[in-house]
Amino acid sequence: MKLIYRTYLKAVQRITFIINPIAGTRAKKNISDFILQELDKEKYVPEFLETEYAGHAHELAREAVNERVDVVVAVGGDGTVNEVASALVNTDTVFAVIPCGSGNGLARHQHIPLTIKGAIRVINEGKVRHLDYGTMGDKPFFCTCGVGFDAFVSQKFAEGSKRGFLSYIEKTLREGVRYKSETYTIEYEDRVDRQQAFLIACANASQYGNNAYIAPEASMEDGLMDITIIKPFNTILAPQVIMQLFSKSLAVNPHVQMTQASSIRITRPSAGAVHIDGDPMMMGEVIDVKIHRHAFHMIVGTPATNKLMIPLQSFADICLEILGRK
Repeated sequence: MKLIYRTYLKAVQRITFIINPIAGTRAKKNISDFILQELDKEKYVPEFLETEYAGHAHELAREAVNERVDVVVAVGGDGTVNEVASALVNTDTVFAVIPCGSGNGLARHQHIPLTIKGAIRVINEGKVRHLDYGTMGDKPFFCTCGVGFDAFVSQKFAEGSKRGFLSYIEKTLREGVRYKSETYTIEYEDRVDRQQAFLIACANASQYGNNAYIAPEASMEDGLMDITIIKPFNTILAPQVIMQLFSKSLAVNPHVQMTQASSIRITRPSAGAVHIDGDPMMMGEVIDVKIHRHAFHMIVGTPATNKLMIPLQSFADICLEILGRK
């Protein structure tokens, strides 16, 4: 464990910042100094730790729980968020986030500003909600998990050297042309469905990240996951589907089916890739997905008007250019 800063000031709560120095594209140099400038030190006694390897953030967060730290902050991307938050479920320790990744799905859903200064302002305000999280198999997720095409793309993206939003869109469009849908059996509490699907997304929060809304109406406080099933469609419709993700209008697409459940079982023809909060991994043929209601505490922001990252027309031009149809 690398302790990079600790200070002892009179304050109400102990707060630990777990910093992933290599997450995303934002430089982390001197980030602890910047946080100290903005943090309400009459309210918090801060400690700063850096991660050194995969899984370290989870270990540090568990140690913080054992030491009865009041608030633990993930400073990094979606992977760091998942590691830290998963260590805090079913405890009294409060989770917070300073988003520094490329997607920042949980931060966006909970209205956390993407600037460090804005995120610290939210922490200073200290508005705490009791939220749900999910498990896919025995792996926790906080935003989304899924099988099918989104898991396939997550795997391809992780193998590639390019990062960033447009690189992800390019990978999605190019791989989508070649991807073959599979037939799944989905067992709900009250029924069983069998159908061919391009992807099945289980959403605790509304978006993948980057304001791509796979389940626009999802809530993290209702004890339910929003299940989005995209059925096979002609690849020429891919730009339209992607634009509907960003305009929160995916539900109007005739190839999309949305429903809710607290738990489901997905059976597929063979073992393969899944994604959990955007990170790919391998699982078997039968996968259980479940929501755990009101299982962790999080400091959240205040809702604000969300804007598309880029105009729809410009986005359509990018999609068509990537597909080679322009």
